Amino acid sequence: MKKIIFVLIVLTIISCNKEEKNYVLFSGKIENPNSNLLSIINSSNKKVREITVSDTGVFSDTIFDANGYFRFSDSKESSSIYLKDGYDITLNMNAKEFDETITYTGKGSNENNFLAQKYLTIEKYGSPTKLFLLEEANYLNKINDQKTELLNSLSSDLDNDFVESEKTNLKYDHILKAKQYERAHAYFTKNKDFKVSKNFPDLAKDLKYDNEKDYKTSSAYKNLVGRNFYKTVREKSEKDSIPFQEAAIAFIENVKSPEIKNGLLTSVARDVSSGNPKSGDLYESIMRLSTDEDFKTKLTEKYNLIKKLAKGSESPTFENYENYAGGTTSLNDLKGKYVYVDVWATWCGPCKREIPSLKKIEKQYHDKNIEFVSISIDVKKDHNLWTEMVKEKELTGVQLFSDNDWNSKFVKGYGINSIPRFILIDPDGKIINANAPRPSNKALIELFNELNI
Repeated sequence: MKKIIFVLIVLTIISCNKEEKNYVLFSGKIENPNSNLLSIINSSNKKVREITVSDTGVFSDTIFDANGYFRFSDSKESSSIYLKDGYDITLNMNAKEFDETITYTGKGSNENNFLAQKYLTIEKYGSPTKLFLLEEANYLNKINDQKTELLNSLSSDLDNDFVESEKTNLKYDHILKAKQYERAHAYFTKNKDFKVSKNFPDLAKDLKYDNEKDYKTSSAYKNLVGRNFYKTVREKSEKDSIPFQEAAIAFIENVKSPEIKNGLLTSVARDVSSGNPKSGDLYESIMRLSTDEDFKTKLTEKYNLIKKLAKGSESPTFENYENYAGGTTSLNDLKGKYVYVDVWATWCGPCKREIPSLKKIEKQYHDKNIEFVSISIDVKKDHNLWTEMVKEKELTGVQLFSDNDWNSKFVKGYGINSIPRFILIDPDGKIINANAPRPSNKALIELFNELNI
């Protein structure tokens, strides 16, 4: 009897040990953390988890139903991770050096250490800009060598599913790099007439664009699907003389994969904007075709905001923003004049590239009935960087510092989630264009001329 009981206990323990876990344990220690939150982001660029990081950089969390490729982000930088039910991973890194210091231990560490090293290997071959400047033969040699080195580093101690996924990713990444070369080389060498030779391999010649599995797991394949979509739609639009938006929806209607269909709809949803007079039609089409309820909820919120920002609507306001010239300024102080607003930050490269054009236009319209207002949304701790840049670059116009960076009432009122953002307001405080042309765009002067400014 005792032997029977003993056997039953052993069998119970074995069966418990064999129970599959539907979660991942993710913990670690971050030196010099940039944030007290670590975001886990899936392949669809959706935040699926936020993990609290202590003041000492320690974190620990359980992530359920997480299988495949993700990114963790500390708000400044991010890195790829591979998760699978049953993994128990510990991350150690120094956020000041980030990629160079990432190491993992525990179950699942081999796969994730591979990804950390993979990034450094790719970096070793040079930045994309440096590679795109190479002549055709040298470029092909570089991307071929890179692919070969990474394939050879896929060791036998890695998870079989992970190895197959990586082989697939490397294949698509190689195809994408080849597809990008012609246009990128022309751009970076400033040779707009550049074309690859007839010997340049067409690696995407037989590529199918309806593989849902690869679309879910490979960012390079997703990019290739998107490139093919925009190329096909553009050609259809030009050939049949129909609006791009109409051709895009017609294309998406025939996509069989729900995942790919939703992905393409997310892409065209960028055109649901205050600057698009056909936003209403596009919104209705997307809502009809999409099966992603979270996305549809967010798009509806965006569309409702856009309707509030229609031409002729009252502009959201700002009050008592610090003025570099002294004192404070509110939008109401500027009534009686047109107001061209530039929302920017000192860390924003595209913002800074607009400065020369903005200064030129400010000078051109200096004596006209218009104020040029630049609002910095730098965080408060970077206030000195703002004052230094205004002085160093001799910025003109009305230079203001927002009261709460991205969370400022004015910024939220306009639904701003990327910068630079330009806004044109009439002398009565009503919106003319909530997403006005940039200073570098000749359409801005045309708009000013239409208004007789």
